[in-house]
Amino acid sequence: MALSERPYAPRGQSQMFFPVAVKWLIISNTVLFVLFYLAQAYHFDQIFAPFLLVPAMVVQFLMVWQLVTYMFLHLTFQHIIFNMLMLWSFGSDLEFAWGTKKFLKYYFFCGIGAGITVVIANALFGSMNSRTLGASGAIYGLILAFVLMDPERIVNFNFIFPIKAKYMGLILGGMAFLLTITDSGGGVSHFAHLGGMLWGYIFLKTQMGKQPARYRKAPGLFEKAQQGYQDWKIERAKRKFQVYMNKNREK
Repeated sequence: MALSERPYAPRGQSQMFFPVAVKWLIISNTVLFVLFYLAQAYHFDQIFAPFLLVPAMVVQFLMVWQLVTYMFLHLTFQHIIFNMLMLWSFGSDLEFAWGTKKFLKYYFFCGIGAGITVVIANALFGSMNSRTLGASGAIYGLILAFVLMDPERIVNFNFIFPIKAKYMGLILGGMAFLLTITDSGGGVSHFAHLGGMLWGYIFLKTQMGKQPARYRKAPGLFEKAQQGYQDWKIERAKRKFQVYMNKNREK
């Protein structure tokens, strides 16, 4: 996994690290994880059974809400910590660049799409009674969008190794593809990872991913200074040219 090196703060200082959608997604996931963890510890976790993604329940009993609710449940501390770190690391940049509305639309599009992929994959190759939970499908969609938006950005892969985002995307995508071969259908589904990336790509390459002008990333201080310098050079060249033309007329 990775953390991006974020060199700008496009909103107020209080929103620098936690834009509104990312903040509330992290809070809701964390609260539900604590409740799910306690339910398992005290043996009343069956109350959460209708909210895990079970293909048979989606297909046979039309429990389609599972395509959303499974994203908010995590099995272990490691599972939720890594997903929430990825959500903060990559999701914050995307929300700053796109705006909250488009970010949430993309996040749920990837997560629901990943769930649909899991249902189809289990119908074809696995067990319709397997359980899938966690936000990993949506998170992999965020990673894909981040890579496409800023492929040259240096990120810390596994929080240690500096690497360009485009290479990290290739590594994670390749790992997800290879791991689908040995996917046992347990708690974390690698089909969901691939599905999140696939549906994210569909979103970004169609009209759904068309970015409204008001959501385009505003230039930072460096970009403004660079543009100002370029404008000054152009104006100076114009003045020199005008002086040269005036001198030629006088001759």
